[in-house]
Amino acid sequence: QVQLVESGGGLVQPGGSLRLSCAASGRTVSTYYMGWFRQAPGKEREFVAVIGRGGVSTFYVDSVKGRFTISRNNAMNTVSLQMNSLKPEDTAVYYCAATTSPYSRDSYRYDYWGQGTQVTVSS
Repeated sequence: QVQLVESGGGLVQPGGSLRLSCAASGRTVSTYYMGWFRQAPGKEREFVAVIGRGGVSTFYVDSVKGRFTISRNNAMNTVSLQMNSLKPEDTAVYYCAATTSPYSRDSYRYDYWGQGTQVTVSS
C-alpha cells in the first residue's frame, strides 16, 4: 500500500508559478512510475505528466510541455510538479498517482491516488 498526499496548490495570477509536491508513505515509491493528473470542473480527469522510476525519463501532455517539469526524490519519497507560465486553462484539481505500468497516460492503470490539491489561475 502507498499513501499519497499532495500539497502546494493555491491561487495564482496568469503567468505565475506554483510547485506541487506529493509525499508518499507506506511502500517506497521508487518501485513505481509516478504521474500527475488534473481534473477541471465538468471535465474528465486528464493526464499531465509521468516520470520513470529512476527519475530520468519524463513525458508530458502537449499543453504543458515547456512550462511544467516533473521530478522525483526517491530518497525522500517525494514527487514534484513545477508549473511555470500558468494559464487560466490550467485551473483544476491536481492529483498525484502511482503505477507499475511504464509511463502510462491512462488513469485506470494507476493503483494509488492522492486526495488532490486545487490550483486556480485567475487575475
